[in-house]
Amino acid sequence: MLKTTATLSICLLLIAILATITSQAQQTKATVSKQPVLGHRTVTLLTINNLQFKDLNRNGQLDRYEDWRLAPAARAKDLVSKMSVEQKVGFMLISTTRLKNDWSFEAPKNTEPITADFNETDLIQTINMFSKQPLPIAIMSAAGTTKAVTQYHLRHFILRVNTATKTIAAWSNNLQALCESEALGIPAIVASNPRNHITRDASIGLSVGKTTFSAWPGELGLSATRDLKLVRNFANIARQEWAAVGLRKGYMYMADLSTEPRWQRVEGTFGEDAHWVAKMTTEIVLGFQGNKLSNTSVALTTKHFPGGGATEGGQDPHFNWGKNEVFPGGMFNNNLIPFKAAIKAGTSSIMPYYSIPNNTQYEKVAYAYNKEVLQNLLRKQLDFKGIINSDTGPIEMMPWGAENLSIKERYKKTLEAGVNIYSGSADPAPLLETVKSGMVNMALIDHSVTLLLIEKFELGLFENPYVDEDAAEKLVGNKNFQQQAAIAFRKSIVLLRNQEHALPLKPNTKIYFEAYVQKKGVNAGTVYTPSNNNYPIEFVQTSEEADVIVVWVTPGAKSLFDADGSPLYLSLSKNGVDTAYINKLTAKKPTVLLINYTNPWVINEIYNEKRKGTIKAVLATFGTTADAVLDVLTGTFNPTGKMPFTTPVSEAAAQNQLSDVPGYLKGPGYALFKYNEGLSYK
Repeated sequence: MLKTTATLSICLLLIAILATITSQAQQTKATVSKQPVLGHRTVTLLTINNLQFKDLNRNGQLDRYEDWRLAPAARAKDLVSKMSVEQKVGFMLISTTRLKNDWSFEAPKNTEPITADFNETDLIQTINMFSKQPLPIAIMSAAGTTKAVTQYHLRHFILRVNTATKTIAAWSNNLQALCESEALGIPAIVASNPRNHITRDASIGLSVGKTTFSAWPGELGLSATRDLKLVRNFANIARQEWAAVGLRKGYMYMADLSTEPRWQRVEGTFGEDAHWVAKMTTEIVLGFQGNKLSNTSVALTTKHFPGGGATEGGQDPHFNWGKNEVFPGGMFNNNLIPFKAAIKAGTSSIMPYYSIPNNTQYEKVAYAYNKEVLQNLLRKQLDFKGIINSDTGPIEMMPWGAENLSIKERYKKTLEAGVNIYSGSADPAPLLETVKSGMVNMALIDHSVTLLLIEKFELGLFENPYVDEDAAEKLVGNKNFQQQAAIAFRKSIVLLRNQEHALPLKPNTKIYFEAYVQKKGVNAGTVYTPSNNNYPIEFVQTSEEADVIVVWVTPGAKSLFDADGSPLYLSLSKNGVDTAYINKLTAKKPTVLLINYTNPWVINEIYNEKRKGTIKAVLATFGTTADAVLDVLTGTFNPTGKMPFTTPVSEAAAQNQLSDVPGYLKGPGYALFKYNEGLSYK
């Protein structure tokens, strides 16, 4: 019996040793067998057994982190051991950076064109994003790129400028050459907010808006297409464009749900239904990243965990007055469904929001500080292995629930909660002081740096971070990409009402087409006439001449960063629409009404029982083109879109609902247009 037991113990020991050896082998085994392309500017190449490697630290020998045959984890472990505390801390910041003559955050100081040269300022510039807000205000800190790289050891940057394709590509190459010239040759990663959508609110930090990249419907519009194959194709095209100019990380997309119709960020969501948003999120992640990160991927940062749409009164937690997230309907877990999908699809990073959770089991402190949410829920329960990337400024600007803590205490609490990289500051001094004080376990720093390095190794940036500037210019926004986007524009349009078969318009119909967009100091209405009339209808210049009036109304809620804490409304008259003017116009002739939705607008001021006599058709758009609209109106394209959210029947309904409950569950009497509603001609 004793002999048997001893034999069993020896066998178990041997199994354990073999398992350890196997695990170590898996961490160090070759992941690439084929010689990759090595892009380099200043370092030399080492040739070993007819293979080439970059001598990034210039010591004349092959270090493990330089060996592309090894697994990313093994390479990262070696490099972490070579980095100083200062380098590690700088590596944990991601900061907005600017190109020369780029004044995205403030009034231009000259009229020179934006160039790919670095802004060499030696002083950290504190940039006020919001011009009209009382304290606390959200700000972003930026440093001159050269100083950020050489003195602060930053290797993560957010590029928010909207400029020429070749300029971005050249700037990216200059940045990577600068990083390569530093001691360890660690490349940079450049992130951006969305650049491929028609959007109403293209504020800094939300979206770059219309760019040289291919233009597609807004996120709500992509969702309205109900075409997952199209969404994957969009993400794949955008991935190619981003990678071509050196943008290898997206601060996107929002997996938040639009359950609170007044929230000022509804435009950036995929709608209110958690299961559909999960499917959309899956396609987006796989389209940008692939089945796993590679040298052709754009890594994504899915946001805002664990869901930011259940805001109190629609107010946003960028501001003190919007810091509370509320779950009166008890649907906190509903918000997790899209994030579970993102994790399963392999999203590289997840960004927690600033909100304080209410009506939950969790500590009433912003999510970046919330250990129960980040460690227990995200890491343990949802099994997320990637990077936790803070939103911009949770330490100095939006430390909700932790206002009474010192800066060092805030860093300590967020590090222990699980934050791996901090967005919004270019100055490593406060974090460095926290680390050097001994307040936090150095293992937390090493773990974070390891995760960040693994992402860079998987993206192939250590082998070749450079791009072909001429090729980028030819690829980005090319005709083929835009033709595919044109289909999405048409598929995103939703036909909601079609009385007496008013649509499609009959041949030779005379139409007066007015696009109504309220802008400061500018007449809201613009008469649209195509440059080449390829449609079987006639365009006229006055409503009196028309057989049918087409009016396309784009309400304009306050930009997120123009918020002042006052109540938010969804009625058109509260959102830049002269409803008396619209009513006078639509009373003249049979009318086709289009509403561009960035929120679930309340339209009963212009579409009600009295107006249904002349308003024969109603359509919803979510960032599209006039050509796409006309193709639908004339029947050239059969509408197939579906509503991504429910629209309230009245302002009272919008004000008196549960913020965490999707519109399709808000009860009878709430909806004018229902979630997933949409008609076709056939």
